[in-house]
Amino acid sequence: MGSLIYGVVSIIVGVAGSIALFWLLDRAVGVLPERAREKALAFQFLTPALFLISIVLVYPLFVTVTLAFKDETGTEWVGLENFRELFGSETFLGVLLNNFLWVAVVPAAVVALGLLVATLGNNMGARREKTFKSLIFMPMSISFISAATIWSFMYVNVPPGRPEIGLLNAIRTNLGQEALPWMTIDEGRLNSFLLMVIIIWLQTGFAMVLLSAAIKAVPEETIEAAKIDGASAPQIFFRVIVPQIRGTIMAVFVTVLITVMKIFDIVLAMTGGTFNTSVLGFEWYREFFLNANSGAAAAVVLILMLLIIPLMWLQIRTVRHQESMR
Repeated sequence: MGSLIYGVVSIIVGVAGSIALFWLLDRAVGVLPERAREKALAFQFLTPALFLISIVLVYPLFVTVTLAFKDETGTEWVGLENFRELFGSETFLGVLLNNFLWVAVVPAAVVALGLLVATLGNNMGARREKTFKSLIFMPMSISFISAATIWSFMYVNVPPGRPEIGLLNAIRTNLGQEALPWMTIDEGRLNSFLLMVIIIWLQTGFAMVLLSAAIKAVPEETIEAAKIDGASAPQIFFRVIVPQIRGTIMAVFVTVLITVMKIFDIVLAMTGGTFNTSVLGFEWYREFFLNANSGAAAAVVLILMLLIIPLMWLQIRTVRHQESMR
């Protein structure tokens, strides 16, 4: 009951505060000269948004950057010590390698599978297309934790003597081979690649929807011209269709890439970062919550942010390029 009252009071105070703020800004703009009033009118509506962004984004970013150069308690300045400890650790270098593998494999696989299922779906009848695409898109409605729970039954390794419930090990035992502890096999980073399969399964539907719409928007005249010139189906796809949907492909690629850079839930649910499966997102969780080291945790966040900023710039550039082509 107390939480409900607190929520209602928060809503009332927030709405009343917003109305009061807009009223004060309107009165302040109203007393300005007419020429200055027109210029200040835009800032009247931008000021509340800028204020909220400053509180929610800018201030936490500033605090995080400062904590990255402080000790584990966040009280004393230690300079670059947190970064030296991170990059001097073989464990953290392995984390960076894992992140590189995720970035190198997952976005490309998602785009490739998205193109495949989008093309297959577009070539089906209307009823079959809806059913097929619904099944492919369905995993998008599942959270990362739920997906990890589902796939844990694919990879589970039960003790000897108990009935096999893991799909992969059930296949192996039926073929006369021994069951394997899939999540503990870090040779060749096999367990990390098995975790990547989960996010690929989740994101393929997202890629399919965008790429399918882009393929359908390709002018039919260009395809007919290629057929008249004697182009084969693969040539039409790779030389006519793909170049015309390159902007959408890049948008999907960069969006999935940013998602992969921030991956955390699947690693937490499946392995807890053990057996060389940890990534940057999980390292922040480990340092902040398990090791109570706010300095190292902030340093990990700063490294992750510096890696993501170029990707965000690339995504914005891709979107602007798409808008300019319309």
